[in-house]
Amino acid sequence: MKILVTGGAGFIGSAVVRLAVTRGHAVVNLDALTYAACMDNVAPVADSPLYAFEQADIRDRAALDRIFAAHKPDVVMHLAAESHVDRSIDGPADFIETNITGTFNMLEAARSYWQAQGQPETFRFHHISTDEVFGSLPADPSVKFTEDTPYDPRSPYSASKASSDHLVRAWHETYGLPVILTNCSNNYGPYHFPEKLIPVVILNALAGKALPIYGDGSNIRDWLFVEDHADALLLAVDKGQVGRSYNIGGDNERTNLELVQAICAILDRVQPRADGSYADLITFVTDRPGHDARYAIDAARIQAELGWRPSVTVEEGLERTVRWYLDNEAWWRPLQSRQGVGERLGTAKEAS
Repeated sequence: MKILVTGGAGFIGSAVVRLAVTRGHAVVNLDALTYAACMDNVAPVADSPLYAFEQADIRDRAALDRIFAAHKPDVVMHLAAESHVDRSIDGPADFIETNITGTFNMLEAARSYWQAQGQPETFRFHHISTDEVFGSLPADPSVKFTEDTPYDPRSPYSASKASSDHLVRAWHETYGLPVILTNCSNNYGPYHFPEKLIPVVILNALAGKALPIYGDGSNIRDWLFVEDHADALLLAVDKGQVGRSYNIGGDNERTNLELVQAICAILDRVQPRADGSYADLITFVTDRPGHDARYAIDAARIQAELGWRPSVTVEEGLERTVRWYLDNEAWWRPLQSRQGVGERLGTAKEAS
């Protein structure tokens, strides 16, 4: 199977690329190489004859048409997106242009290619999205997001992803494009760009800096190890039912405070501070505007229909992640100088 992966130099996309090539699939990595991309993410497979790279922006329709014609993929896995909620609050335009207009361009390029190829039944357009499109959940642990949960996005990021989901469904219903959709919970693991919560906490702790927690730290997220997610995505594009959506979760709900405390406990054990615990660095900061209280995924559909389950608990995944950052300073150190990394974003004090 030849897979066109958009955003393959990003966090989740690169995990898909690495796993797909390892499993013997040919992969074309299409990435614009914006601030959050890093070609080192795919270095483990970059020399494989199964791997090809195309630098292109999904907003550039002509470039997309050229890439489809040149590589003739069997399936598309569309992961390219602006993804940082705080950045979407400060500058929503990039999220509208990339996540909505870019997805439209991908759909049209894929439809044109699929039709030119005689509309093969095996072709798939797999759109990878987020559980944030569903809004916020109450504290009741029995209530989780299902594939039938009404959309209720609360941030510019989640609104742009909800819009892209609707476009994908519309292209299936209107034009018959064979699509699969997946919505995932919060990913973490190796190669996570150092502006997101878990790498921020790890790297700030190692530097002796404050560990910022929004509000009182009671916001709950379901944490999914990125390599488990990549496994689920490859399964969905191969075995998923056309036109169907699948929720992918880690079944690992934790409050933000619990998560940070767990990271501190691991660091206390594997690289102790000279004086005190890393938890002493925890600092509560002003909450993000419109911060959703809780996300939790009901992954019963993908478990029942495709037989997928997460293999990594959050305790195991955090241990592996912390050790990876300790062993890979040469990867993360240069990324800290990129625009906005290490700064408090998303305060919505000024309009963009």
